[in-house]
Amino acid sequence: MSNIAKFLAKRQDREDGVGTNKNAIPFNQQDYQSLKRECLEKKTLFYDLTFPAVSESLGYNELGPNSSKVQGVVWKRPKELCSKPQFIVDGAKRTDICQGALGDCWLLAAIASLTLDTNILELVVPPDQSFKDGYAGIFHFQFWQYGEWVDVVIDDRLPTRNGKLLFVHSAEGSEYWSDLLEKAYAKLNGSYEALTGGNTIEGFEDFTGGIAESYELSKAPPYLFKIIQKALGLGSLLGCSIVSTNANELEAVTSLKLVKRHAYSLTGTEEVHYIGRPVQLVRIRNPWGQVEWTGPWSDKSNEWSNVPPKEKAKLNYSAEDGEFWMAYSDFVQNFSRLEICNLTPDTLTSEEVGRWNYCQFDGNWRPGSTAGGCRNNRGTFCSNPQFVIKLEDVDDDPHDGKDGCTLLVGLMQKDGRKDKRFGRDLNSIGFAIYKVPDEYKGRSNVHFGSDVLLQKKMVAGTKSFASMREISERFKLPRGEYVIIPSTYEPNRQGSFVLRVFTEKEAAVSPMDVNITANITKDYISACDVDPSYNQLFMKFAGNDSQLSVVELQQMLNNFVSKRTDIKTDGFSMETCRHIVNLLDKNGSGKLGLVDFQTLWIKIQRYLDIFKNRDTDKSGTMSSNEMRDALTIAGFQVNGEILQVIISRYADQQYAIDFDNFVGCLIRLEMLFKIFKLFNKKNTGKIELDILQWLCLALG
Repeated sequence: MSNIAKFLAKRQDREDGVGTNKNAIPFNQQDYQSLKRECLEKKTLFYDLTFPAVSESLGYNELGPNSSKVQGVVWKRPKELCSKPQFIVDGAKRTDICQGALGDCWLLAAIASLTLDTNILELVVPPDQSFKDGYAGIFHFQFWQYGEWVDVVIDDRLPTRNGKLLFVHSAEGSEYWSDLLEKAYAKLNGSYEALTGGNTIEGFEDFTGGIAESYELSKAPPYLFKIIQKALGLGSLLGCSIVSTNANELEAVTSLKLVKRHAYSLTGTEEVHYIGRPVQLVRIRNPWGQVEWTGPWSDKSNEWSNVPPKEKAKLNYSAEDGEFWMAYSDFVQNFSRLEICNLTPDTLTSEEVGRWNYCQFDGNWRPGSTAGGCRNNRGTFCSNPQFVIKLEDVDDDPHDGKDGCTLLVGLMQKDGRKDKRFGRDLNSIGFAIYKVPDEYKGRSNVHFGSDVLLQKKMVAGTKSFASMREISERFKLPRGEYVIIPSTYEPNRQGSFVLRVFTEKEAAVSPMDVNITANITKDYISACDVDPSYNQLFMKFAGNDSQLSVVELQQMLNNFVSKRTDIKTDGFSMETCRHIVNLLDKNGSGKLGLVDFQTLWIKIQRYLDIFKNRDTDKSGTMSSNEMRDALTIAGFQVNGEILQVIISRYADQQYAIDFDNFVGCLIRLEMLFKIFKLFNKKNTGKIELDILQWLCLALG
């Protein structure tokens, strides 16, 4: 129950603006300002006990405590390595970042692109940090993590060997912002080793909160150059790489000085005239800084002598800085993959770039309730979370010349890098998009079942399911309403996700689920209406006081269900019987009289009819899909979140609910709805309780 409380509290925090870049969540509950103030008052340097200078912070396998790769490592502060260390010298530049002994070039390429925009850089690297005034050995950085920004505090002890930094470092050796940034990111993910291997786009996203899209350049669409131009015009960050199928070719250099299985940044485009004809160029950045393309349009190639001087003057094409130009046609031929990180509107501060429209939603796949698997699982697919999007306006200046509404959909699963040390694999994830039937247009208070979705074809979706942190696709759809269904490939795979939708024009996106309501059948029975047969049954189990105690009620109900072979049950619990008494006891005696008993028995018979009717597979239990339908017939309309709680509370390990738990659930729901209605005096949909009321109700 505490996890549910945390989830609900987190949602409230989001509504209050907690988790934005301006109000980031302190990672590990470490507040930078208070920790720094404490160190300055005590005149001590900060020691971070949550990410200590020990071998466990380096890694768990290749950089684990027993690995030869960590022998001789000494953690030192910059002031022990340099007489005058500086945080940033003359602004952060792409050339400040040199790779160390860690395979995180993907991260360095992302950091390099980050430096292209000072405003974006300051989202991640808060200004006013230095080794001079107010130095206390403490620094902090901010990262986007699964829909919210977190503020990560570190001390400035860095791993070294033989007096030299082991990982990221600046070329001149006195600038430390990139070293400390890498350490903060390692802390966020559990260790330095957790950063080994990855795609530049992951770093892009965690530095900006943007959404990724990827293109295989061997299958590049004919309008990709225009997409690149438009992306750069929207402030997007771009990365590229050369894939190699040979594991021995890790960072191998080709004859034209391109590095295989190495992350590059794409930092610009230009169109120049070469001998009178237009040529499309792209600018590429190697985070290593010293290995550059030597083919056409490289720094010293002959092509530049045939470009008009005015055009050539605009381009810096001869600096030995790891950045180079190449023809777009050569780029597509020599590189394998392009990754684009499209930024959220709140990340962009420049007025010179355009804006995407953006929505994001948290969600969960929970076994037995909302983890329905892909469409192949016809019995459970529709139990997955559903989201509706309304596309009303077509794009301006479409890159393919066709009218339609462009959208980017990204589905991201959480905590993959942290889970690497435990050997946990990512789920295989994807999503499907369907057109909303005309009769449901304009509504979000529905949850589509198999009678709707499985009768229709997908209009869009992921080409395949993949075990990746995020899977995303760009689509162009006609105006209309659509439902997006994110899922794992297999059913009953647990996970948490963030669904994000970017659109060129404003579009309404919202979770699609039923409103929470109750239409409870009221049973009015007076003493004169009591059926004699009920009296006989009642007196058989009632005590000398002619009332049913909780224990006597339990005996009676278990006697009833033990004689039935059409339902499965392990007997009514004492807790369920207490809830029944609490619901029906009108005089506060803690027992049921004859009239109360008949009211209960009518309910039990009605619940039994519903249970048998909705047990479509005749298993004697309720599955989550059957349970949703059964609750509706019983008068309770609940959404996916409530269904998750019900399954976790009342289902067995096979996610099935037997009859006694089914009755217990319905009784509990009826009581909770009645309590809410009692306190919702002004009909606002919200209630307010003091501590006495809360404890009495929670304990009752």
